[in-house]
Amino acid sequence: MAEVVDAVVGGPPEAVFVPRSRVVEGVRAYGLIVGMWLRSTMAYRASFVMMAFGNFAATAFDFVTIVLMFSHVDVLGGYSLPEIALLYGASGTAFGLADLLMGSMDRLGRRVRDGTLDTLLVRPVPVIAQVAADRFALRRLGRVSQGLLVLGYALVTLDIEWTAAKVVLVPLMMLSGAAIFSAVFVAGAAFQFVAQDASQVQNSFTYGGATLLQYPPSVFAADLVRGVTFVVPLAFVNWLPCLYVLGRDYPLGLPDWVAFLPPLVAGVCWAGAGLAWRAGLRAYRSTGS
Repeated sequence: MAEVVDAVVGGPPEAVFVPRSRVVEGVRAYGLIVGMWLRSTMAYRASFVMMAFGNFAATAFDFVTIVLMFSHVDVLGGYSLPEIALLYGASGTAFGLADLLMGSMDRLGRRVRDGTLDTLLVRPVPVIAQVAADRFALRRLGRVSQGLLVLGYALVTLDIEWTAAKVVLVPLMMLSGAAIFSAVFVAGAAFQFVAQDASQVQNSFTYGGATLLQYPPSVFAADLVRGVTFVVPLAFVNWLPCLYVLGRDYPLGLPDWVAFLPPLVAGVCWAGAGLAWRAGLRAYRSTGS
């Protein structure tokens, strides 16, 4: 199918009608918009460095809180500090990547409410790419770097019996976890088509979910663990893979091989989020003014 992509590609007139899949078109548009915001950010480099450091420091307080807990206890829910650091680092890195790439999705409710979403609909670019890349904030790298540092501390400190499967699982769970969180961002944004301003509901599953996963599942009620395993599958971000790496059993008694399901779970989450997004976009009726 021929798509009108001159506004995206910026090529010569004869290249206006180009066969291009919607996915490739969306990724290209996302990259162009992100590039624009990066150039804007780098125009004030000192400001960027200070804001990135501030983001790093603010997110680091979460781990400082955990360290302070361990100044009074030896274990938390049967887990030592390095073991919880592994959970924290994996969750923080995965969420940091998703927040960096898709964190702007929570602005959709504001656009729906004030009608500025209409300006995105008339452009020959996928709306989801425009919303996701809007005001791309490179300073969010501070959260990613902080999560990686804690993860590195955990991997160096823990006495893990490494196998080829465990070595592959560590980067796999972070990338899959980022994809799962990104799907939650999209699904939450789709809900805002109906609720118009439900960013805090979305944040309870994204930011709240990231905080939940920083702690071992043994400290939570069984019903909550079931909910984040089978309903909103955030447990596949870090709990299941990390417990496999640590050689621990999952509270629900699931088999070991489920630790390798995060890529599949991420794909299912994205399929559901995509359907929710299309349904929400088709139901959008503007502000009426």
